[in-house]
Amino acid sequence: MIHPATLIPGDGIGPEVADATVRVIECTGVSIEWERIELNAAIITESGKHLPPAVLGSLARTHVGLKGPVTTPVAGGFQSVNVSLRKQLDLFANVRPVRKLPGLKSRYEDVPIDIVIFRENTEDLYAGLEHEVVANVVTSLKVITRTASERIARYAFQYAKSAGRKKITAVHKANIMKLSDGLFLKCCREVSREFPQIEYTELIVDNAAMQLVMKPEQFDVLLMPNLYGDIVSDLAAGLVGGLGIVPGANIGERDAVFEAVHGSAPDIAGKGIANPTALMLSSVMMLRHLGEYEAARRLQSAIESVYAERKYLTPDVGGKATTNEFTNAVAAALN
Repeated sequence: MIHPATLIPGDGIGPEVADATVRVIECTGVSIEWERIELNAAIITESGKHLPPAVLGSLARTHVGLKGPVTTPVAGGFQSVNVSLRKQLDLFANVRPVRKLPGLKSRYEDVPIDIVIFRENTEDLYAGLEHEVVANVVTSLKVITRTASERIARYAFQYAKSAGRKKITAVHKANIMKLSDGLFLKCCREVSREFPQIEYTELIVDNAAMQLVMKPEQFDVLLMPNLYGDIVSDLAAGLVGGLGIVPGANIGERDAVFEAVHGSAPDIAGKGIANPTALMLSSVMMLRHLGEYEAARRLQSAIESVYAERKYLTPDVGGKATTNEFTNAVAAALN
């Protein structure tokens, strides 16, 4: 079977890690018909659209995307491409598995870390409803709805049930934002009653951050609104080695975009030392989404075997290998 998919390499190190990922997917034997769509800061600025028609048109045909990093200006310029994609395609679930890779040194050397974070992806403060009330006084509206909260909660519980996960922790600040986060918690509680086999707990977000650092092994699945999910998922990535080795997926009812969540790293672009692990592991999630479970298992196993050997790791994870040498090692492990 041939699977159509959209490839958005992005900018900075994006094209390098995207090419490496496409190569190892080919080594699994799965047939992907790629539609390669260029999207970077220069194209966005020139076109005047942060999501040019070619991007949305391709995803409308394929319904599956693999995306590298696209630079987003800070405090000005165009809107985040990621936020725009999530809104346009209603990619309501951001899914971030966080687990240790073998061979990487960590302050949590003997602590098992295997967490899946579910972040509501379409509302909260990311609704972008901001305005200046009077000079130098700005408001930003936090939007929480029953529809979105129930949908992400049910998706997380259904995942936990199918994956054999035992516990879901909802993360919130309902002690302060009693109406907005209160509604999110109410929805989580209601959905949890439909899954009595899964333990359900709650934590205030500041306590959750502390507990993650002190005892990460206590967590299984984390469920949270958009802003907390954004912050906590990056914090959790830091527990296992950083964003360069953590995958991500944005899932909707019809479409799905799998992406490396790290930045475009323009300072090392073109030097041949970028780490493609995050995008490769995101492609593992993509293969599972496509029903190619054995290929996904083999690719994940190949990546982990290269890490366990430690001979071909890139500089960001303590090695001296180039992007190409790491990719060659993963391809060899697959073959």
